Amino acid sequence: MSWVAMTTTHELGHLVGGWIGGATLTDVDLAPWRLPYSVHQPDPYPLLTLWSGPVLGIAAPLIVASISRWRPAIFIADFCLLANGSYLALAWISGDRLLDTARLLDAGTPPWSLAVFCGLTVVIGYLRFRGTCAAVLFGRNTATSKKTSRKRIE
Repeated sequence: MSWVAMTTTHELGHLVGGWIGGATLTDVDLAPWRLPYSVHQPDPYPLLTLWSGPVLGIAAPLIVASISRWRPAIFIADFCLLANGSYLALAWISGDRLLDTARLLDAGTPPWSLAVFCGLTVVIGYLRFRGTCAAVLFGRNTATSKKTSRKRIE
């Protein structure tokens, strides 16, 4: 479920960004069992189209999770945060010209801003996802478990 939410919100972000920027959608595939993609040609604002994917791919699940406060939604949102940053970082390492990172750099994104985005989303995403996994696996809220364990020690 987390993978489907991440790939869908990420790709819908590209679609929304392209639509807002006046790009013409020429091809799209949202099937979650393969890597979804969208092709916009012409695209007058490629940075808007490209950045909208990871930004909406992070923002939409986090908004749903913060409103619902439902543990599975929080789990999915934390996964999406970690996965979007990891995807851009790993795509950068792979050098694949068809993936978002190479396209962002080709469209004029400064490498330092991409590095900051990847660094923040991977570190924050990892910490949040790790905490959420612990809460799911051990059936407790990790914030309250620290208070409880301190009380037992004192």
